[in-house]
Amino acid sequence: MLKNLTLNNTLKLAISTLVTYVTFSCTASKNTDGSFPLSEMMKIEKTIQEPKFKNATYNIVNYGAKPDGITLCTDSFKKAIEECNKNGGGKVIVPFGKYLTGAIHLEDNVNLHLEDGAEIIFSTNPKDYPIVHTSFEGIELMNYSPLIYAYHKKNIAITGKGILNGQGNNENWWPWKGSTSEGNEYGYTKGNPSQQDLENLPRLMDMSEKNVPVEKRIFGDGHYLRPNFIEPFECENVLIKDIKIINAPFWIIHPMKSKNVIVDGVHIASHGPNNDGCDPEYSKNVLIKNSIFNTGDDCIAIKAGRDSEGRRIGITTENIIVRDCKMIDGHGGVVIGSEMSAGVKNVFAYNCYMDSPNLDRAIRLKTNTKRGGFVDGLYVKNIIVGQVKEALLHITMKYSVYGNQTGDFIPKIKNIYMENITVKDAGKYVIFADGLENSKIENITLKNIKIDKVKDEFKINNIKNLKITESYIKDKKIITPQN
Repeated sequence: MLKNLTLNNTLKLAISTLVTYVTFSCTASKNTDGSFPLSEMMKIEKTIQEPKFKNATYNIVNYGAKPDGITLCTDSFKKAIEECNKNGGGKVIVPFGKYLTGAIHLEDNVNLHLEDGAEIIFSTNPKDYPIVHTSFEGIELMNYSPLIYAYHKKNIAITGKGILNGQGNNENWWPWKGSTSEGNEYGYTKGNPSQQDLENLPRLMDMSEKNVPVEKRIFGDGHYLRPNFIEPFECENVLIKDIKIINAPFWIIHPMKSKNVIVDGVHIASHGPNNDGCDPEYSKNVLIKNSIFNTGDDCIAIKAGRDSEGRRIGITTENIIVRDCKMIDGHGGVVIGSEMSAGVKNVFAYNCYMDSPNLDRAIRLKTNTKRGGFVDGLYVKNIIVGQVKEALLHITMKYSVYGNQTGDFIPKIKNIYMENITVKDAGKYVIFADGLENSKIENITLKNIKIDKVKDEFKINNIKNLKITESYIKDKKIITPQN
């Protein structure tokens, strides 16, 4: 049996409300046909170990931090982290109280630990975030530091029962998103500067297409590209555990080119623009478990670089496990793309609960002929879906954002397996799948799917080898449609 495969209390409560509705067993022992690669998932998870830390503590108050939520404590965090690292590592303690700070940069062997009742409040002044090597929507650049950042580090953690507050709202950070329509959106007013202005994100995309060296892609002040919240960049052995994260400027947990990452028991509540919950990118062996995602964008969005940049870097994102998680609001529960140009393989979603009138899709894959890339191996089992707006499974190879998204890079999507799923309301479709004539979506298997309500069963185009067995909408057996 998979170790520690227990649901957190929130998920237990959610599932208990549906006990009369659920007829399948959520235990691994039911996997007798070998179609869901449980043993492979278990093997991968076993290799992902929590980092170990020296038994030493460094309280930020002893370095001048004041718990008043007003005094800027950036230097106190820096001094405590540096001394902890210098002495071989340990815990940097954030005690009860509110601590205002700019960017926090982690060092090797440091566990930033928030005690119960501690809240780190991040400054809304962009000048408190130095320019570093980071990423924005799948493109590397020199930009504002993520709120918590680690670059080329090993054995690092953020733990504890405290709160990380990014202070994103309609006055801070979020208006930089801009709008594609007239009027206000996330506090943006037409005529104000935003990331969509020509010298901002369009300029970055152009630099990426021209392969301008990253060190010359200098943005920051005056360019309105929001910082990520937590970004371990080219790190190994990362733990993010038990904390609550609110009001993010942009992507929330972004493991970038990292290996052996654990996100465990985290509660994310942030409804701003591009507020994805967790975005593993060019990363390998990532375990996301026992966590709650209530977001303004995709709950979990698995990435692998954008367009020509993703193809140049060429690091496949692989071995991503999502289990025992709860997804509330969001564009999608477990998502791959759209920045997936280097490819994604071996994604597992297991024992999860998804439910909200503001959750658009349960499982979502999105790319286009400018992104390209591939998905090979998405395995989904033991999922309870209360309500989604659009579809249980939504796949498109014609994803459209930022204008014309057609190109010469033909994506490939294959080997999607979904088993033991119950749905109260699947919205418009059981499956929406839109492939390409010259690149059909291959090998979709649905087994033991039980749905109470859906408007239309399917909207599919260019699909090869779709199989549906032992699946029902109410008492009506689902017949595999002809494409």
